[in-house]
Amino acid sequence: MKFAWIDLRTVPAEHREAVIDAAIHARVDGIVDSDPETLATLPATVKRILVGAEPPKDQGLDDLIVLREVADDNRLHELRALHQSGDKNTAALVNVVDDPSLTLACETAIALPYTVVQFKDPTKIPLEIVIAAADRAPGQLICQADDLEEAKVIIDVLEKGSEGVLVAPRSANDVFELVELLRVKTPDLNLTTLTIESIEHLGLGDRVCIDTCTHFEKDEGMLIGSYAHGFILCVSETHPLPYMPTRPFRINAGALHSYVFGQDNRTNYLSELKAGSAVLAVGADGRTRRIVVGRIKLESRPLLSIKATSPEGVEVNLIVQDDWHVRVLGPGASVLNVTELKKGDHVLGHVATDKRHVGWPVGEFCVEK
Repeated sequence: MKFAWIDLRTVPAEHREAVIDAAIHARVDGIVDSDPETLATLPATVKRILVGAEPPKDQGLDDLIVLREVADDNRLHELRALHQSGDKNTAALVNVVDDPSLTLACETAIALPYTVVQFKDPTKIPLEIVIAAADRAPGQLICQADDLEEAKVIIDVLEKGSEGVLVAPRSANDVFELVELLRVKTPDLNLTTLTIESIEHLGLGDRVCIDTCTHFEKDEGMLIGSYAHGFILCVSETHPLPYMPTRPFRINAGALHSYVFGQDNRTNYLSELKAGSAVLAVGADGRTRRIVVGRIKLESRPLLSIKATSPEGVEVNLIVQDDWHVRVLGPGASVLNVTELKKGDHVLGHVATDKRHVGWPVGEFCVEK
């Protein structure tokens, strides 16, 4: 789980109290300041990180993390010795400005419990190198970001990013936005086995292919459906096909009116998606991950209507291109060609109890059929 450290040192005086309240309320991992008196007022639910000074005596700050700058090997040796003597909160700040300081950052991240790195140049290659060097080290790596946009990039570097990000917010809203950014793990979904009731050829209509910026796994797809209460797991074009190359980034999803199940229990129409939209990849075991749309392709094709029901009797419908190479996933991640489905076959899907308004779940009366 990613975590945030909030840097108070450059927060305007008129915003400091609100930023502190927001950080505590949002349960950020730590608050950084150069004023020990401010840190002494913070609750035990947040780490207190002192920078630019040595810890004061007899102020109830025994658990204080002291962030000390490391500029050379001698300083690293001193902090390593301090940590080995029993200081579990030894922390270092390394400014990466060239290759020697990059090497120093890697060594520090391996040796100490906490290492904050900041980089002179905008490239993220040095951060990738530090992340890789410290990957198996027990300590935690925190990268300093100039703003929320940079924090978003840092979180995703090498798919895993640093464990933590240090940001100086401009306001309390920045704190809440940062915490939302750090919710990188999407929750698993409960998939159910649906039983096919009927297949019907509909004739010409518009269907959407979703081309993403991600390589799908063989058991991954997207949940697509005509109704907001039920979806079928459409598989990606990761599996080989005759007559055409694989498209491991693509899902031949369905007719343009269809819903795609996304993050935060929200749906979008396929017709709404565009380059840059966020969607949800779903595995046959229910795991999910956020991915980004590269483009959509809307083309007129013959369509096929698939009707299925859940064990509880919930009716689900999916309208897709009427072609053998369009496929859905069945139990055990079996790959099923839609034109070969027949009454009694089983497919994987998801049943939601919520009704929808502009994609958001609402508690209202609504009938879809």
